[in-house]
Amino acid sequence: MNALIEQFKGLNPQDPGVWPPLPKAMLLVALFIGILVAAYFLDWSGQLEQLDAGVAQEAKLKGEYKSKKQQSVNLDLYRQQLREIDSSFGALLKQLPNRSQMDALLVDINQAGLGRGLQFDLFKPAASEIKREFYAELPIQIRVLGNYHDIGAFASDIGGLSRIVTLNDIALAKGRQGALVLDATAKTFRYLDEEEVAAQQRAKRGVRKR
Repeated sequence: MNALIEQFKGLNPQDPGVWPPLPKAMLLVALFIGILVAAYFLDWSGQLEQLDAGVAQEAKLKGEYKSKKQQSVNLDLYRQQLREIDSSFGALLKQLPNRSQMDALLVDINQAGLGRGLQFDLFKPAASEIKREFYAELPIQIRVLGNYHDIGAFASDIGGLSRIVTLNDIALAKGRQGALVLDATAKTFRYLDEEEVAAQQRAKRGVRKR
């Protein structure tokens, strides 16, 4: 041990080449470690980060590839589903009248009540329609008098119309001479024509510009 310690005494830092073997070896090890640390922080750390990013990108691309491959395998099924959706949408759209058919639909609603022997105390379409993205709805306030079964049959007849009509905000109360009073909001719907859709789109673009 004393011999080892003696090797570290009187070392000349200006001339490490003449140092004893042990100090010289330890100096070389320290230099090697220093070079490794400097290389890590100056160069290798960036490369390792790029490697990690590459691994993450690879995993992402593999996931996208598997997803697209699955979609391509099921492409025919998706096309079939799209055709079915288009067909269903077309069938629903046919249940929405156009502008010229709205008056006839209002008559159908009125006739549905009269055909069941109900008395209309109120049949008041709203002053204006409520425009949606591709359709418009027209609320109609109604009040009819009749017995329970006739009112129920009237509601069933409304649901059975060839055009879509819904009854909302329904309220039943006792009326005069034992009759029931039905207060409700009937909503009818129609699809917007191409000119109306274009006008709505122009209006939306105008709002965004402001």
